[in-house]
Amino acid sequence: MTSAGPDPTSMPTPLAIVILAAGKGTRMKSDLHKVLHPIAGRPMLEHLLEHAGELAPERQVVVAGHGREQLERALAGRATIALQEPQLGTGHAVAQTKAALDGFVGDVLILYGDVPFVRAQTMQSMLDRLHGSDEPPVVVLGFEPEDALQYGRIIAQGDRIERMVEHKDATPEQRATRLCNSGLMAVRSQDLFALLDRVGNDNAQGEYYLTDIVNVANEDGRYCAVVVTDDPDEVAGINSRGELAQAEGRWQQKRRAQAMVDGSTLIAPETVWFSWDTQLGRDVTVEPNVVFGPGVTVADEVVIHAFSHLEGATLESGVSIGPYARLRPGAVLKKGSRVGNFVEMKQAVLGEGAKANHLTYLGDAEVGPGANIGAGTITCNYDGYFKHKTVIGPRAFIGSNSALIAPVRIGADAIVGAGSAVSRDVGDGELRLVRAEQLVKPGWADSFHDAMKKKKAEKFAK
Repeated sequence: MTSAGPDPTSMPTPLAIVILAAGKGTRMKSDLHKVLHPIAGRPMLEHLLEHAGELAPERQVVVAGHGREQLERALAGRATIALQEPQLGTGHAVAQTKAALDGFVGDVLILYGDVPFVRAQTMQSMLDRLHGSDEPPVVVLGFEPEDALQYGRIIAQGDRIERMVEHKDATPEQRATRLCNSGLMAVRSQDLFALLDRVGNDNAQGEYYLTDIVNVANEDGRYCAVVVTDDPDEVAGINSRGELAQAEGRWQQKRRAQAMVDGSTLIAPETVWFSWDTQLGRDVTVEPNVVFGPGVTVADEVVIHAFSHLEGATLESGVSIGPYARLRPGAVLKKGSRVGNFVEMKQAVLGEGAKANHLTYLGDAEVGPGANIGAGTITCNYDGYFKHKTVIGPRAFIGSNSALIAPVRIGADAIVGAGSAVSRDVGDGELRLVRAEQLVKPGWADSFHDAMKKKKAEKFAK
């Protein structure tokens, strides 16, 4: 479809973002507001706000109804809340933003909180078309899905809209049209409320449809325009747990592909799950069944072995973790350090070249460069009320099955003997053994076995 382009000499027009999020989301069957359900570890509303934020809006308004308090907490003042109560349709919802947009002169972009993946460039293309030489009063974002289902239809010639019609009100001929309405619109502020004031509710739903502002403008002889996205997935709405899972799957598929394009190796891509903010360097190898929670940064030449879970962790170059490793928030692995199977870290730093190869918990700890943490070592960091820190010096050797009872410091080059429970500081170069003296009784075990066998035989002989 062709369109009249914007005037490149014009100054940027102020922008307001309106996000509709007043629906009850009954199909989600959840106490959590629909738009706060996460995709890739982030509420879907936050995905949308990030994309819209790329356009530097002057105002942001979220229309809320059911679950308003949850939205207010989540937004924390980043957007004005407009209340829609009762819910009488999308046109009625936008009309509730009149007070929040009082005095605003510019473009208004109308989005939906449950349509989180509209790209900033798509939004910009709508705004560019709004400022075309023919000055359409409304620009609608259209798409052409494989199955038009229950979507409203856009009847258009070229990119000029002749009529908008909801599926329930459409004739069979109109339903045969493949061009569907996403619901997203760009409108001039000076036109928006004047058009909304003329929208009625004489339709199958008895609601005030936002789409009717196009028909109202057309009645005035002002032709509205449609911009068609080349990616129908970006306007897919999320109304159920099943659709939430599908959106997660699409997002993950794209993110895996991008990770490989950027120079990471995913052995079994379909088994790796990224967070919205995961950062991977080059020549990173990720084995099967690895999960990234929020806040993970991975430098170059890192190997993440199978069945590992990372969240809030920083891995410097040359690090190796897993398999079956768990890195929790605050875990930092310095260059060339190693974490092996069944090792957990939280609020802990593993120094350059240090190793904790198996069956270890490092919490609230600082491990110096080149230190070796033996199997079964635990930093006992919590006393039931407060967390305490363990500091292990450079090149220290912690023997297997040791308990380091914080707060405690282990000096440089110190050795803690296996099986020790260390509650006092260990100096540089010291050996610390904390064990009960071994008791040896020759022949005691043989006598014990003989006595027990005799007792057992007597019992079963009765």
